[in-house]
Amino acid sequence: MGEDGQKNAENKEAMVGQKRGERSDEDMHKFYSDVQGMEKKLKRRGEEIEVVGHDLYREYLRDEAASRLNELGKVSDVNGYLERTFLSPASVRAANVISQWMEDAGWVDIMGNVHGRVDGMNASAPALLMGSHLDTVVDAGKFDGALGIVSAISALKVLMVTEKLENLRNPVEVIAFSDEEGVRFQSTFLGSAAIAGILPASTLNISDKSGITLQEVLNKNAVGVTEDKFIQLKYQPESVLGYVEVHIEQGPVLEAAGIPLGVVKGIAGQTRLKVTVSGSQGHAGTVPMSMRRDPMAAAAELIVLLESLCKQPQNFLSYDDDCSTVESLFGSLVCTVTFTVDLRAMDDAGREAVLYELSARMYNICDKRSVSCVIERKHDANAVKCNSELSLQLQSAALTAFRKMAGNVDVDVPKLMSGAGHDAMAMAHLTKMGMLFVRCRGGISHSPAEHVLDDDVWAAGLAILAFLENHV
Repeated sequence: MGEDGQKNAENKEAMVGQKRGERSDEDMHKFYSDVQGMEKKLKRRGEEIEVVGHDLYREYLRDEAASRLNELGKVSDVNGYLERTFLSPASVRAANVISQWMEDAGWVDIMGNVHGRVDGMNASAPALLMGSHLDTVVDAGKFDGALGIVSAISALKVLMVTEKLENLRNPVEVIAFSDEEGVRFQSTFLGSAAIAGILPASTLNISDKSGITLQEVLNKNAVGVTEDKFIQLKYQPESVLGYVEVHIEQGPVLEAAGIPLGVVKGIAGQTRLKVTVSGSQGHAGTVPMSMRRDPMAAAAELIVLLESLCKQPQNFLSYDDDCSTVESLFGSLVCTVTFTVDLRAMDDAGREAVLYELSARMYNICDKRSVSCVIERKHDANAVKCNSELSLQLQSAALTAFRKMAGNVDVDVPKLMSGAGHDAMAMAHLTKMGMLFVRCRGGISHSPAEHVLDDDVWAAGLAILAFLENHV
């Protein structure tokens, strides 16, 4: 192969997996000045050497944090990809790892949430809570949830090594929530909802696909889990100052803007439906088209209807997944089709209006096709707004991080809505909350392709450090 041919091959290889409009790592790095070059320049000036060492904290906020994310990304229940569901063996191992990062000063509650606390100058004052979730989806990425845990621990470690923990006016508690994704029990926010006090005791009776109840799982991991102990997990509102969560954006907005951090304005409300369409089985070659009661064709029309309703200019997000059929023989018409619907919007009343119209039109379509339709409402969560004061403080902290890493930049910290649900939704029932988003390459999440730059991990850590130093 000639030199030109080799270069072309290398260029093609570098572009593998990169989607149109997606930025490369090199493009994403353009936000930052050459930090290493800046350090060398400061060192030559002599008097500012100490500022570099104690202002950027690369060792803890970047290198160690990235290493810990990689370490946690290897704690899985299966070989070959990341899967760590609620109170699985890998989840228990991950909790032990996180406890060690907390300098063994933490504890694990009966729901599997990992807690670590520093008292600051007043142990009895209301505590700031920070964190995210340690569980994952199946075939997950290593940043979803884990980044929020690691960045909080790293920022507190900087305060510890610089002997500034006692300067905190309020206690700070980091919580690694045991279940946010809801993979095992199809019930999201088990960990944070228990802390927020919005998880009813009846939740103990829900079961996974193997028929094992939540109470049986908890009893296996803790001794004598009762309804009273379950309810006692709730924190008292007067004991909490607020909740702050760092999370990957799981979308493309920050990357498109070329900015590593953004402040969340609010989290969209969500409704999940299970739709079952049933018709008649028959021979695919002998039943005339006009006489068929075909649930597959009806389901396809219902899915297109959902798409068309949410394309109206009302800022709704929807998807349908988990589409399946009752097993049938080759050459036979399908008897039953099931699929799920996920509808999200910041406007709760608007979401309800769309659901009402969607249901009415679905039933109408199925009536015309002579098939039955059952719509089950499986999950509801109202939209929540982030606290304006916390959001302004996080915005200021993000700008501080930008200026430490990229010089005296003058940028507007983006303000985003979150279409995805987060533990902050549950915690909003307990206290005021704020969120900081970190860009991820291509907006990809819930995938092994999920990726965050080490320098963006660093920026998130610096922002949380600035927030703690200036506002807690």
